Amino acid sequence: MGLMADSTSTPYTIEISPITKPAGQFQWAIRRNGKLVERSDRPHPTEAKAEASALAAVERSMHSAGSGRW
Repeated sequence: MGLMADSTSTPYTIEISPITKPAGQFQWAIRRNGKLVERSDRPHPTEAKAEASALAAVERSMHSAGSGRW
């Protein structure tokens, strides 16, 4: 499982983990201060693609932060 966090600059953590169905695919979860805020809704073929998708989700949320989503 991959984790990305720098608690000094952001409260967000991205977790990348393998899934069993379909085998060999990956999912991601974004946590803010340890609380789950978003999870991938589809499998990703590689860990790198799952991470890229998670980073895009974080960027989207930061652009829409004024809407109060997170």
